[in-house]
Amino acid sequence: MQLPVLNIQGTETGRSINLPDEIFAIEPNQHVVYLDVKHYLAAQRQGTHKSKERNEVHGSTRKLHRQKGTGGSRKGSIKNPLFRHGGRIFGPRPRDYDFKLNKKIKILARKSALTYKAQENAIRVLENFNFEKPKTKDYLAILEKLAVQDKKTLLVLPEHTPNVYLSGRNLPKANTIVASDLNTYAVMNADVVILCEGAVAKIQEILVKE
Repeated sequence: MQLPVLNIQGTETGRSINLPDEIFAIEPNQHVVYLDVKHYLAAQRQGTHKSKERNEVHGSTRKLHRQKGTGGSRKGSIKNPLFRHGGRIFGPRPRDYDFKLNKKIKILARKSALTYKAQENAIRVLENFNFEKPKTKDYLAILEKLAVQDKKTLLVLPEHTPNVYLSGRNLPKANTIVASDLNTYAVMNADVVILCEGAVAKIQEILVKE
């Protein structure tokens, strides 16, 4: 798959780059995409939720009244979960939501996600660039030149570039990621994927060698 390489002015540089078919033109597997997105979102959960059970709430453990002969129900102590301010029955406890996902599934999911974007013509290739200092205005200008300022974008950098990252992080629809951290959720969550020219080789190195 051949795509023209654009500059930060949004015009073609006269060069083109080949996106390898083994990454951008495979038979996509929708189910593994679902699994990898689910795995990513599960790993983001803190799992610190906790409610107090009857042995943790404040209150006396004295039996409210005798067991039989009152005509009322058997209530136990004031900590009974049926009372207001009583403990909670089967409440949430801290837990880890992460689960194991095979490496081959993750690789296939990322290839499938990139293939979906390629099929939608939602991939742009941009020549490598950097800013002298962080400036959101300059980052937004590039998006405007590419006519994607109103879309959710994912810019994939070949390596960590602080000035570019800091320039784009205040834009609610713009996301910046390093090629080595590319994940299925980030790709599927974007309307347009912008690949820096140097990031293509990095992605190929990571996904094809497996």
